[in-house]
Amino acid sequence: MRHRFECPLRWSDMDAFGHVNNVVFLRYLEEARIDFMFRLARQADSGAFTGGSVVARHEIDYRRPLVHRPEPVMIELWVTKLGFASVTVGYEIKDERTVYVTAQTVVVPYDLELGKPRRLTDQEREFLARYHDDQAGSATAA
Repeated sequence: MRHRFECPLRWSDMDAFGHVNNVVFLRYLEEARIDFMFRLARQADSGAFTGGSVVARHEIDYRRPLVHRPEPVMIELWVTKLGFASVTVGYEIKDERTVYVTAQTVVVPYDLELGKPRRLTDQEREFLARYHDDQAGSATAA
């Protein structure tokens, strides 16, 4: 199963070449991931990810230029790898005709009070497992 997040484009997202700047795509991914992990996951379990999480790695492939338009883009997000102390999230930023970006992020749950990584709770793993789809296609596949 995939989580779907509609992301509006802002005029300030454009660069001097008239398309969404490469750094802005990371912000789009973050918005979708925050909606997934801190809104949706907490609806399923109020204690999910309350200790925090950190990004350990991003991988992003820019497929097509995206220019400003009034319609939002769709960000689809799913779990490609579920470990005991990390989760890898795959994404596609797209509309009905075009995939603009494919990406992956490794997220590590983090204990803010202790200042160190922690293991995923059973409830977090249960929530993430519902979105696990290693057959959905690698986010970096050509």
